[in-house]
Amino acid sequence: MSQVSPSRFIRVPQRVQQLQEVMPLLKDWQQPADAVLAQWMKNQPSLGGRDRAELSDAVFALVRQWRLFEQLTADSGELQSRRMALLALVELHGLEAVSQGLEAEEQQWLQQAYAANKDSLPFAQHFSLPDWLAEELQKQDNPEALAAALNVEASIDIRVNPLRADRKKMLKALQQDERAAFKPEAMTYSPWGIRLEGRPTLRHWPEFDKGELEVQDEGSQILAALMAPRRNEIIIDFCAGAGGKSLLLGALMRGTGKLYAMDVSAARLERAKPRYARCGIDNVNSIAIPENDDARLQRFYGKAQRVLVDAPCSGLGTLRRNPDLKWRLRPEEITQYVELQQVILQRAAKCVAPGGRLVYATCSVLPQENEQQIQAFLQACPDFQVVPVNEVLKARIPNLLMQGDYLSLRPDLHGTDGFFAAVLVRTAAAS
Repeated sequence: MSQVSPSRFIRVPQRVQQLQEVMPLLKDWQQPADAVLAQWMKNQPSLGGRDRAELSDAVFALVRQWRLFEQLTADSGELQSRRMALLALVELHGLEAVSQGLEAEEQQWLQQAYAANKDSLPFAQHFSLPDWLAEELQKQDNPEALAAALNVEASIDIRVNPLRADRKKMLKALQQDERAAFKPEAMTYSPWGIRLEGRPTLRHWPEFDKGELEVQDEGSQILAALMAPRRNEIIIDFCAGAGGKSLLLGALMRGTGKLYAMDVSAARLERAKPRYARCGIDNVNSIAIPENDDARLQRFYGKAQRVLVDAPCSGLGTLRRNPDLKWRLRPEEITQYVELQQVILQRAAKCVAPGGRLVYATCSVLPQENEQQIQAFLQACPDFQVVPVNEVLKARIPNLLMQGDYLSLRPDLHGTDGFFAAVLVRTAAAS
């Protein structure tokens, strides 16, 4: 177990009681943990901002290691929930800080549990995973490193808006005022990205109000480099969602050409519009496309120079940010995602012009949603072929080298979320 914040005075009795109240509300895993916690906090009007932040950190530490903590407290009887709460606090603040004020017997138990040899536990318990996911991860290269990295809280990823800001100048500004406490640094790979530590209240930063900064995971930023948009092109963001990828694509197009943000949810597209306005992106056209009707797509068939499919997926590459997902997701849902991805990919492919580029991406680490999905697509659509990703990356991100043809990011290797992307080109005339 890791310590992710310095030792200081912790309200251990209060925090343990709060965790014990929240734990039963989480256990059926029917709702996201942040939604459960937000609902519980609505009934706690006296809880201050600092307490809310500390409790949120403790809840997510507990969620990350839930199965491990259950294993370590398995013989605790009615004390199990209290002991799980204590272990979550140790995860955050360290053994010494949490032990202060505890009775000697409980201190001794906590020390023994903390020092227990977790390497002797089965993979699923050691890395706090459901059995089915443990089995999937064990098929990967160096699964222990991957599973451990997915259990570490992620930093905050932001990026500059290329239309309005320069990363070097932005970094200098952030490092010279009180925000230097968040240790801003240039991302290793994304040429637009900045990584932060801690919990900054980004919405209060003037640079966000002025459209100079945006929150965006590094893997998602790298997608823009793979798309490599050019001026005056027709580009489609096929699963645009809340618009994060379209924002960067539009900025790189410098307001020229046509960028079509498509999604099955008109509400999501509508929520993105204020973001475009704030960031000065005025070449985006939002189009809601029904799931089972291509009538609105037909006018784009064979017309787009570049099409991005950031497909709906399991999201298992984002467990650092969404640890409850591993408990909420069911293995049968993976099959459903794979089937949906196949449909979306083939719909989007029809819009690619001859010689045009199709980029498929997921934030999953499962080959069923990634490499195997591309293999199936190439069999169904032989007029597409894979472009080795290193050939595309060398123009903007030459220090990011992949072993194979695809982008395959891992938190243990690249310090990013788990992320996959394939670049394909249409070689034949559109039918």
